[in-house]
Amino acid sequence: MERFSRRFFINFSTVLSAAARFLPLKTFFSDRDGGIFAGKGVGPAVISTWRHGLAANRAAWRILSRGGTALDAVEAGVRVTEDDPEVTSVGYGGYPDEKGLVTLDASIMGPDGNCGSVAFVQGYRHPVSIARKVMEETDHEMLVGAGAEEFARRHGFKEERLLTGKARQGWLKWKAGKSGKDDFLPSRENHDTVGMVSRDAAGNLAAACTTSGRAFKIHGRVGDSPLIGAGIYVDNEVGAAAATGEGEMIIKACGSFLAVEYMRRGVSPRKACRKVLERIIEREGEKTDLQVGLVALSRSGETGAYSLCEGFEYALARDGGNELRQAEYIIKCESKRRS
Repeated sequence: MERFSRRFFINFSTVLSAAARFLPLKTFFSDRDGGIFAGKGVGPAVISTWRHGLAANRAAWRILSRGGTALDAVEAGVRVTEDDPEVTSVGYGGYPDEKGLVTLDASIMGPDGNCGSVAFVQGYRHPVSIARKVMEETDHEMLVGAGAEEFARRHGFKEERLLTGKARQGWLKWKAGKSGKDDFLPSRENHDTVGMVSRDAAGNLAAACTTSGRAFKIHGRVGDSPLIGAGIYVDNEVGAAAATGEGEMIIKACGSFLAVEYMRRGVSPRKACRKVLERIIEREGEKTDLQVGLVALSRSGETGAYSLCEGFEYALARDGGNELRQAEYIIKCESKRRS
């Protein structure tokens, strides 16, 4: 019986090896919760949050399609959103804080585990590029406020006024209508971070996130976006993730790091995102009428997204295509506050 089992195993292995020459690897293997294991050799991919992710993806894809790195792709991608005055949640055009000041946060992380971030930056529309300079030119991970601004000046970044007329009018309207009870509640306006994760042709991963934070926030407030492990996280042997939504809840769950850790255990990116949200529901209870969304990308090239409430859109680019998708969600929320 032992000899038969050994002979059977050898014969089966020979057949399997021969078949693998003609059939893709995913024919034989799937992860434990049903997602397809795409295998090495899968082409570049980029996934980002919200509708403005479409334009960001196009810029990232131009780099990936020419053999560029995932790190260059995510920086170039989210810079497009930082430049867009119609996006009131990121960069130039972002809604200000309670004092009428636009303060920006950003982070970036590459395949080697290095990362950089800045927070509470005023007067510079591309905080993601400042964050990359922090990563590459210092032995620090994070700079904030006046120190980050001085660092930006020393490295040649252009200082400019970021408060647009549209953003100023929104702030004046909020200020005129505020009361002692709701001064610092999350904005009811759409206010959505852009987070992006990417895989290049070499199989390396990177992530970036940038935001102006919650509209009309308390002066000095910083959310999840510039916090490594909360807003973004990359483990080049496993996967990468980015989060968006109610930053305080993401911070308390270490959302992006947790998604990658679930993937490390063999969970698909889609289910990893859902499991993070389930953890948030366990922790937050009645606060879960606030939106949180996650996107994730595995080392093998599989992508996934999920949100707490309905209405989370994400953009996916691969194989030359770029499309907006509606994420699956866990609950229908009466409120869709985002930050």
